Amino acid sequence: MQVAKRFRLALDMYEFGERMARSALRRRHPDASEEQITQMLRDWRRARPGAPSGDAAGRPSRRFG
Repeated sequence: MQVAKRFRLALDMYEFGERMARSALRRRHPDASEEQITQMLRDWRRARPGAPSGDAAGRPSRRFG
């Protein structure tokens, strides 16, 4: 698969995941405004497992370091 196609697929997957996360936040917080949902999503990105290290939860990869 071409690099551009793989990159587009990665972006599409990210966008889909963000839509799912927003939907879950709306279900959990039905009275929240769109701005509040956006802030909750930003807060989650910063505090999710592994976020401070810039990696997902689990063992850090040495693949690129």
